[in-house]
Amino acid sequence: MSNICVIGVGYVGLVTGTCFADLGNHVIALDIVEKRVENLKKGILPIYEPGLKEVVERNVRAERLRFTTSYQEALKDADFAFICVGTPEGVDGEADLQYVRMAAESIAENMDHPLVVINKSTVPVGTGDWVAGIIHEKQPKPIPFAVVSCPEFLREGSAVRDFFSPDRTVLGSTDKEAANKVAQLHLPLRAPIMITDLRTAEMIKYASNAFLATRISFINEIANICEALGADVKEVAQGMGYDKRIGHHFLESGVGYGGSCFPKDVKALSYMAQIHGTEPQLLQSVMEINMTQRRQIVLKLQDILGDLKDKAIGLVGLAFKENTDDIRESPSLDIARMLHELGAAVRGYDPVAMENVQRTVPFINLAEDAYELASGSDALVIATPWNEFKSLDFERIKSLMKQPVIVDGRNLYDPLRMKAMGFTYRGVGRGYNGAMISSSGESHT
Repeated sequence: MSNICVIGVGYVGLVTGTCFADLGNHVIALDIVEKRVENLKKGILPIYEPGLKEVVERNVRAERLRFTTSYQEALKDADFAFICVGTPEGVDGEADLQYVRMAAESIAENMDHPLVVINKSTVPVGTGDWVAGIIHEKQPKPIPFAVVSCPEFLREGSAVRDFFSPDRTVLGSTDKEAANKVAQLHLPLRAPIMITDLRTAEMIKYASNAFLATRISFINEIANICEALGADVKEVAQGMGYDKRIGHHFLESGVGYGGSCFPKDVKALSYMAQIHGTEPQLLQSVMEINMTQRRQIVLKLQDILGDLKDKAIGLVGLAFKENTDDIRESPSLDIARMLHELGAAVRGYDPVAMENVQRTVPFINLAEDAYELASGSDALVIATPWNEFKSLDFERIKSLMKQPVIVDGRNLYDPLRMKAMGFTYRGVGRGYNGAMISSSGESHT
């Protein structure tokens, strides 16, 4: 059992602190936003994450998990201090480290005994050394400490499960003893533990996210080619995935990646590469293809409906992915903005992200459910693959719509079935609306 301080109660911090408490440790989770801490003490979570609320409540009742705004209280008996603050995108795509700096300075000013400081936030390569320098500089008197990088690999929507069943734990430090202490903390998770240096650990996080984003952009580019040639990208991806060297993960074509990690991490890695004199050509292409996928949805709507001015377009799903209320870099909202600029009347529905959308994208007219959204719509865009969208009553949907047009940005439905029901249907890379190539090599449309 260890005493742990977790700084930041966003997606990473709240999940990390709560799950370590569930392993039997005593955790104090700190945030400088008083309202957020007050709400947590009342059992009100700042995020939607399946299963998290129950784990928080269980560990608060067991007195293994507490919340505070006081660094002095949080660090008083701590063996470990996890920095889990946000690193938003800066002006040029770089990671903004202002909150990491604030956390490091506050740790230095309030620690009164030896401490292992763990960078959990996604930070540029070299940040571990930078944090160590800040703590040395800001300490009122010298107290031993060590900095360890322990990047997170949690997926929003399955973060609790990912914490307890990780593929690996990556640790980086110049202090082998400190790295071993953090390794011991993770032993109950029974996953491979890799110990390396600080910069390599930081780079593993960026390289992992960039590779996954690359897979998504790759299959989306293949989807666009499939559509032109009359092939079905879903079957192409399935056939590719049986190759053990490739696998099936992240080969689902659609509207592209979004969220709080992939977009900013790919940009940040590209920025780091450029300022150090290398040319990240592949990363640039990954980002360009990702944005192209949003435009493709709008182009499909224009191809079917013509001028979109005053057309009622319903967005089925607003969060960047299912099982989360996170709308950061959401493909759905990028599509919404493009439609709005073209004069369309943009409508939307999402099972949990509505409140966040209402606060940040006021021009979207929100519906109570998918059926209210369909009512009077000229077209629906399937933008987020929530389970509840996989078995909609399409006879009812069709009867409610002004025009039975569906652009399926997540390839949730069978094109032949949708067409048989009378819908004008477009997926992503399904081939049926592209050119068909005859055995003689001639192209037909």
